[in-house]
Amino acid sequence: MQLAVLLLAIEDYLLPCMSKQLLGMDCPGCGLQRAVVFLFQGEFLAAFKMYPAIYSILLLFGFLSLDFLFKIKYANKIIIFLMISSVGLILINFILKFF
Repeated sequence: MQLAVLLLAIEDYLLPCMSKQLLGMDCPGCGLQRAVVFLFQGEFLAAFKMYPAIYSILLLFGFLSLDFLFKIKYANKIIIFLMISSVGLILINFILKFF
């Protein structure tokens, strides 16, 4: 019950995008907070539509946590791949917002 109340209240405390307020255009991180809220609400497709890189970022942080706990043999290559895919998705999403 308390988790549901917290999830409903968290939408009132999202940080505003200064780039959007000052320049009138989205930044590469616009939508990340709302995508996380959608994930907490169980709306996985809406989270992806809001910020497509959300899942690659979650994979990256999850893998970094696993690598911290258990040293994985080829962790550097996997981390670099996940970082490049996350940055690539962020940039593609940012560019597509202009069209």
